[in-house]
Amino acid sequence: MSSAACYDPTGARYGIPTYPWRLAPDGYATRRQLRAHGLRPGGQPVAAQLMRRSPRRRGGVMVAHLYRIELAKPVRPMTSRKWGALALAILARRTCPQCHTDAGYVIPPTLGTCVPCAYPEEQRAA
Repeated sequence: MSSAACYDPTGARYGIPTYPWRLAPDGYATRRQLRAHGLRPGGQPVAAQLMRRSPRRRGGVMVAHLYRIELAKPVRPMTSRKWGALALAILARRTCPQCHTDAGYVIPPTLGTCVPCAYPEEQRAA
């Protein structure tokens, strides 16, 4: 796919305006770019997209959705309840389900338990 195949400012080919990677016109931003400016999409639909070739993606195409900056809304501030819920979620990810202690790190999902519980024979040898 060439960069010319990614250029469709009218949206006739892909349904929404499409631009090559890094060539979006002013007034559009991705979710991450909006967040960096303290904004969020605020329920608006995707206004355009960026497209480029990618051998790692299925279909060989990588797409980033763009939103209108002037329609974006400010990010909602975190409340004390949200901070508390976030702290509990992090604590749950750090707590070993086998020995019920705080591991001091997020337990890898591949192990499912803290390292001493996953490899008890190596801990005895040390």
